[in-house]
Amino acid sequence: MRKIEHIGIAVADLKGANKLYEKLLGVAPYKQEHVESENVITSFFRVGPNKIELVSGNGEDAITKFIEKRGEGIHHIAFDVPDIKAEMNRLAAEGFRLLSDEPKQGADNKLVCFVHPKSCNGVLIELCQEIRNEDV
Repeated sequence: MRKIEHIGIAVADLKGANKLYEKLLGVAPYKQEHVESENVITSFFRVGPNKIELVSGNGEDAITKFIEKRGEGIHHIAFDVPDIKAEMNRLAAEGFRLLSDEPKQGADNKLVCFVHPKSCNGVLIELCQEIRNEDV
């Protein structure tokens, strides 16, 4: 793992959260997109080298269930990895429970895989690899 790629925050009202974080961070989101693989809408903010991802569901997804159970707040920490499949294999060999056997298309031009929070002291970890031409 090379660095923290972003921190994901679960929000019930993306439009309202965008306004709040725009005031808080002093910048507008640079990207908003629907992520089909997770059935969520994301909005990304960049402050210096750091990124915040606001994630909102539609009622039939894991984010909505997360908010119903725990309320809005930090949902996951994402780490940038150079080779997501190699990192998935390494973590599986170390005994971590992955939420998928193959990486999925994620937001912000990334391949992603999540590590179950029960494997990481209650923290959902996301692995992110920038999609390169040979990955598509």
